[in-house]
Amino acid sequence: MIKPSEFARRRRDLMSLMAEDSIAIIAAAPEKVRSHDTHYRYRQDSDFLYLTGFNEPEAVLALIPGRKQGQFILFCRDRDPAREIWDGYRAGPEGAVERFGADDAFPIGDIDEILPGLIEGRERVYYAVGKDQNFDRQLMEWVNAIRARARAGAIPPAEFVDLDHLVHEMRLYKSASELKVMARSGKIAARAHCRAMRVCKPGMHEYQLQAEIEHEFAMAGAEFPAYSTIVGGGANGCILHYIENRAPLNDGDLVLIDAGCEYQGYASDITRTFPVNGRFSPEQKVLYNIVLEAQYAAIDAARAGNHWNEPHDATVRVITEGLVDAGLLKGKVADLIEAGAYRDFYMHRAGHWLGMDVHDAGDYKVDHQWRLLEPGMVMTIEPGIYVAPDNTRVAKKWRGIGIRIEDNVAITRKGTEILTADVPKTLHDIEALMAG
Repeated sequence: MIKPSEFARRRRDLMSLMAEDSIAIIAAAPEKVRSHDTHYRYRQDSDFLYLTGFNEPEAVLALIPGRKQGQFILFCRDRDPAREIWDGYRAGPEGAVERFGADDAFPIGDIDEILPGLIEGRERVYYAVGKDQNFDRQLMEWVNAIRARARAGAIPPAEFVDLDHLVHEMRLYKSASELKVMARSGKIAARAHCRAMRVCKPGMHEYQLQAEIEHEFAMAGAEFPAYSTIVGGGANGCILHYIENRAPLNDGDLVLIDAGCEYQGYASDITRTFPVNGRFSPEQKVLYNIVLEAQYAAIDAARAGNHWNEPHDATVRVITEGLVDAGLLKGKVADLIEAGAYRDFYMHRAGHWLGMDVHDAGDYKVDHQWRLLEPGMVMTIEPGIYVAPDNTRVAKKWRGIGIRIEDNVAITRKGTEILTADVPKTLHDIEALMAG
């Protein structure tokens, strides 16, 4: 669990990067209507949550370095016993101070009277323009109101600076506490994948495996699936973002499951591919082992000092070599790589940053160069091979096979730590677990 002292440190670190006479403003995520008068379950904006730990809608954070009356100001909903009976308890301004460490806290209904006064006289406003169009308009109304009083001595801000870059660079480097939470998220997701392997059998439907996985998430205390669970049986495994999950699982087919949970605000992201009947066919074994060797090569390349793209390059090399050996590609490996011939079977990158968001914050390039991997970064490694069912350029025995293997990898000073190692991925270990 992330302690209040860590949230306070994050705010201090952010304010140390801000210019003098500046203010940072972040709005909480708005609630989202599902249909008519029902809402999706609320999920806080990741940047807001990262800096506050505060998980309610209708809130605004202001950070003002050097303000003598207090640097951390939070606007939030007032306590309202009548609404709390219907919608749940609220912290209120008093709770924002007592539980979340705000120096000052005000009712959100008073923001039009108070926040413009905090903005006035500040040289710079740090803000994520374009994230919330409604709040963009509200902020500009406050600024324009200050500008309208310029002849009376009001001083509007002279510059807007994108806040995302500062916060997202901070989020890219995980603390020891964050890594512990992410390891727990990975263990929960690993248990869910193992459960799916144990119960899978021909005649089940994809949604039944989805239910088994998400039941395990909830029973272990995860708040949400980290993204829409993918359960693709047979040729559906060749659809990268397949989420329909309604088809039956057929004897002789593979099933590809891409599923992770969100635990205490942090995502896990695992993919495993296994045979519906518990036994890989010869063709499935060949392609599976190519993907597995590609993942091993990428994990070996995911080390501090290597650049971001080296793991991907490793997967391209191994997969291209394997496809040539299997007869799905013809030609010299180097020429095929240069021509991008592998993209007919492997059309995505080998991974992405992972953290509070499943595709987490952080730039992949710095000054137009792939950034170097450093301790504290967490990434996925997820090579795959997908032979489309209508690919007539390959023998029929290969068609409709989709395989992806994905783990979550933390970069350490000594190498790597695989946060999702509890779910098997070798042919032997998968077949043994399913047989048991």
